[in-house]
Amino acid sequence: MKLKGVYAPIPTVFNDGEIAYKKLKDNLAKWEKTRLEGLVVLGSNGEFVLLDEDEKVELTAFVRENYPAEKPVIAGTGCESTRATIRLTNKCAEAGVDAALILTPSYYKGSMTDVALKAFFTDVADASSVPVILYNMPRNTGVNMSAALVSELSEHPNIIGIKDSSGNIVQIAAIIADSTPNFSVFAGSGSFLYASLCLGATGGTLAVANILPDKCFQIVDLFNQGRHEEAKMIQFQILEANAAVTSRWGIAGLKAAMDLVGYFGGEVRKPLINLSDQNREEMKKILKKVGV
Repeated sequence: MKLKGVYAPIPTVFNDGEIAYKKLKDNLAKWEKTRLEGLVVLGSNGEFVLLDEDEKVELTAFVRENYPAEKPVIAGTGCESTRATIRLTNKCAEAGVDAALILTPSYYKGSMTDVALKAFFTDVADASSVPVILYNMPRNTGVNMSAALVSELSEHPNIIGIKDSSGNIVQIAAIIADSTPNFSVFAGSGSFLYASLCLGATGGTLAVANILPDKCFQIVDLFNQGRHEEAKMIQFQILEANAAVTSRWGIAGLKAAMDLVGYFGGEVRKPLINLSDQNREEMKKILKKVGV
């Protein structure tokens, strides 16, 4: 599997606190018609940490069964222990996913040195029946994977790439420069997709791609055609919407935006809080600016 293009890390949709599979199926049918390369289930935007293990496996299987077989599905399977990560990874592999996105353990963040993280990812990759993608998300975890560590891990035959959501473009450059040639680097946010492509990234897994999939695709497509000015213009166009569904209002903002553009976003799972009516009105104005 080669990581390329744009993936949407899809939200887990709920009704009265339970997964709303009928609504999710409708969303999947709409994403199928876009230019997305594939989907990520159980990512940060999927409220992964708020789901039980049985829900995670069932949800993964449902997405794989209801999304075209030729389009990749990646599952986020990182847990706090190596043992639990391996178990969930292989359960999701049995459910049919194409790769596993593994977040850094973070509860004992002071002990998550390069040595500890290298052992963790190596053990998981050795035991995983599907390819492994590293996931660096220091904003949520408080743990940052160094470029030197990622470079070392890129040599593992079952570790195929990284989603880097740090926003540290210098670090992303170092990862691309020092990793093995077949190792893919994905931007972890729509805010720095174009910049990452310029350095050698092959695509991105982007929250904003849930609501603006084709605009995100256009950035990559225009870049690959050498049409840099046009790619930059679209990158600039999506900045405010990207912030609204990530750093500004988070998952509640993303779900509200989905409701506003014709998908089903619905409610967040407690203890998260739904977007206020006032902020929802502001979200409408932001989306109008970007033409949706």
